Amino acid sequence: MTKTVGFIGSGMIGGTVARLAVAAGLEVVLSNSRGPETIADLVAELGEHARAATPTEAAQAGDMVVAAIPLLAYQQLPADALAGKVVMDTMNYYPQRDGDIAELDADELTSSELVQRHLAGSRIVKVFNNIGFNQLLNLARPAGAPDRSALPIAGDDEAAKAHVTELLDTIGYDAVDVGTLADSWRFGPNTPVYTQPYFGEQPDGLSRDEALRWMFQTPGVPVPAHRVKELTETAVRARAGGSF
Repeated sequence: MTKTVGFIGSGMIGGTVARLAVAAGLEVVLSNSRGPETIADLVAELGEHARAATPTEAAQAGDMVVAAIPLLAYQQLPADALAGKVVMDTMNYYPQRDGDIAELDADELTSSELVQRHLAGSRIVKVFNNIGFNQLLNLARPAGAPDRSALPIAGDDEAAKAHVTELLDTIGYDAVDVGTLADSWRFGPNTPVYTQPYFGEQPDGLSRDEALRWMFQTPGVPVPAHRVKELTETAVRARAGGSF
């Protein structure tokens, strides 16, 4: 049973998962690339069940670890400290931010397979990459709730996926197993289940800036497991990467 979740990256997605974890009674150890002192406000907000650390310390402390950093920095993940750990990969490939990665552009690998190659001693599970942070926070529901949402997961290790499924259940979500890391593109950028279903229907007549504000602020709409499954099964592989 997971008691402590480590975080490498404590921004919008990492910070939101940490909030959900603390609300569910778990301990969290948070880190980022700028130093523990820069996340003091977040730690204070989360309270006694949270503490700040370096990425290596967070990796060592967590029963499971959330990697919530830009993909361009994936090689900075501490491979030795993460050996043997279940690592939840939230990263997406955005070429305009991450630069062109030839293996991803050629569809030779998915971004999660790239991360798994770097973290050869870890067990990678793709999750939390297809939903906005505000929707992730607001759509969490107790087990059995009629309006509970689901999130897709993918990984090569069945036991690791079982651990992630248990964590999702603890923080308020069902899990839909999409397959291996090679299948994880099915819920990446440019796919039917990527963010849009959780936003709901966008109001008409919004400018680009207004639409972006709406997407950040809307609490979202529930997306149940059967709908997530349908959307991932209908995905067609397009050009790798999305717009950032």
